[in-house]
Amino acid sequence: MKRRFFLGSMAAASLPSPAATAARVEVEIKRLKLRHTWTTVMSSSEYRDTVQLRIHREGIRARGEGAPIVRYQESAQSARKAIEAVKDYLATADLRAYQKVLNTVFGRIEGQWAAKSAIDIAVMDWVAQKAGMPLYQWFGCDPADAPVTTFSIGIDTPERTKQKVREAEAYPVLKIKVGLDSDEATLAAVRSVTTKPLRVDANEGWKTKEEALRKIKWLETQGVELIEQPMPAEMLDEQRWLRGKVNIPIFADEAALRPADVPKLAGAFDGINVKLDKCGGTQQALRMIYLARSLGMKVMLGCMVSSSCTITAAAHLSPLVDYADLDGNLLVSNDPYSGVKVVQGRLVLPNEPGLGLRDSPSL
Repeated sequence: MKRRFFLGSMAAASLPSPAATAARVEVEIKRLKLRHTWTTVMSSSEYRDTVQLRIHREGIRARGEGAPIVRYQESAQSARKAIEAVKDYLATADLRAYQKVLNTVFGRIEGQWAAKSAIDIAVMDWVAQKAGMPLYQWFGCDPADAPVTTFSIGIDTPERTKQKVREAEAYPVLKIKVGLDSDEATLAAVRSVTTKPLRVDANEGWKTKEEALRKIKWLETQGVELIEQPMPAEMLDEQRWLRGKVNIPIFADEAALRPADVPKLAGAFDGINVKLDKCGGTQQALRMIYLARSLGMKVMLGCMVSSSCTITAAAHLSPLVDYADLDGNLLVSNDPYSGVKVVQGRLVLPNEPGLGLRDSPSL
């Protein structure tokens, strides 16, 4: 062996492996301030706290975010604690083996699906940046297939509802939150100022199949394209009864948390609403999408109130689905990032490697 080749081989052998190159992992809670008070059947708030994750490694800064869901006993504090419990592992694991990394993380964290989503998003951002391609390309998607997104109108007084609808003039399809005794007044306020197609989300607000039937029959006269989760998630028998008596497609939301939930929903719902914060990130979302497709079901990608980090991560999957409700970042006034854009209602994906996020210059 020539001496120069031998020395070069020894030098290469001494370089640290990817798994031995420690990363810097940072986690913090970010308070997102809402443009309007956000009210649904479940809660009303002026802000939402999310957990933000950053992984610095090999000259790459990857970002992730989780928006914990109170309904599932999650908070920003519990999400941060869950991520901190696996920080040392994330700092030394070979992120190129992302399936192994995510499986290990999921095995070490009980529950805390928003925290898992934040980790998934950051890992996939790093992997795609390292590969030099946008995340949608890693997933084999054509960005031209990204759908129109709805813009959501939270429950409010009729006058405030009208104001919100006017402010949403740029969005061709609206999503209206219902589920209370004020549903008729809400829809009347919306219809007094727009004839746009509507999608409606009851967030489990109607507690009997008879009430749900009456409400949906009325919504069929209001230009509503579809409805999400009319009754509580556990009422699958009632939902099957309802499915056979109405014409509007019905999508599962709170009943469709993770991949294992999908098969039992076939026949009761026409489709599922997939949210990264419910299922644990992009890899679990892909599994839900493929499962639903195999069962002949439609798919929507939804979101919580989040920054452009989570919304952009979901948007990279959006060419795979039928409907998008990815507007959580549009509801906040202090988004720390910019990423996916909305042009004439349609999602326009970033072309930069990874998520394609940029820091907001004013924050």
